[in-house]
Amino acid sequence: MSATVRILGIDPGSRVTGFGIIDVRGRDHFYVASGCIKTPADEPLFTADRIAVIVRHIGEVVAVYKPQQAAVEQVFVNVNPASTLMLGQARGAALAALVSHKLPVSFTEYTALQVKQAVVGKGKAAKEQVQHMVVQMLGLSGTPQADAADGLAVALTHALRNHGLAAFTKLNPSGMQVKRGRFQ
Repeated sequence: MSATVRILGIDPGSRVTGFGIIDVRGRDHFYVASGCIKTPADEPLFTADRIAVIVRHIGEVVAVYKPQQAAVEQVFVNVNPASTLMLGQARGAALAALVSHKLPVSFTEYTALQVKQAVVGKGKAAKEQVQHMVVQMLGLSGTPQADAADGLAVALTHALRNHGLAAFTKLNPSGMQVKRGRFQ
């Protein structure tokens, strides 16, 4: 029997940071938890309070669920430099929380394109498609909020790319086959 590896996936955002936690055992992956960390809406976007909220809540998630690995979605360069900077601050806050809790992070990052490619099979997939495939891949009874689904998708991408899951073919609960990290 294979050992279980717990993976935390993070989708950083200046207003909402999504997270998802899955367990990987052999060729199987299981939902553990997911959610959204919302920063104070009444605060200006460039404040230490927003960063502190992300650091504190990611730290709480790590303390409660004790993931062994973590992956973070890369910040994309936006047309608006201020937006890119804000996303970078959220990403930095998430990474700081992971490091401060001594989570062995090799700073595994995936672009949004890589996440969508791994989970949906198309790099230009819509958020709704990502949500749908996360539900299918993890056998969820409901649809997680978009940012939480993105966090789960980051965790699934890490599992598919780093735990040999992409090399296996298996049947998921919906009857679709996963082969090389894609539904067939």
